[in-house]
Amino acid sequence: MHRSRINGLLIDCKTDDIDTAAQFWAAALGRPVDMKHPGTRGNYRMLETPPDELSVQIQRVDHESRVHIDIETDDIPAEVARLEKLGAKVDERKERWVIMRAPTGQRVCIVRVQRTNWPKNASQWD
Repeated sequence: MHRSRINGLLIDCKTDDIDTAAQFWAAALGRPVDMKHPGTRGNYRMLETPPDELSVQIQRVDHESRVHIDIETDDIPAEVARLEKLGAKVDERKERWVIMRAPTGQRVCIVRVQRTNWPKNASQWD
């Protein structure tokens, strides 16, 4: 048995200036950049979000700009296997997460538990 839930929305920005990109999205979404969040570092900026809402992260990338979601889980291999049975494919295995592609082409990252209110609203899988 394992659990998983949607963790966040990630806005991938092909840019040299992550701070300007983060300021745009902060203003657009009405959520200030949270410079004290541990996820704000290097190429990443977190927006302030209440604990019961999805996290929103702006990240600087080398590929084309796009949006993807993260699914957080207490068992990454089990969640990857579950999604593979549904038709998703592994694109890349990183040290701490797995990048997958849905049958319809969208990317999704499978990550370890990120938010402190775990396992609230998580689905349980056998």
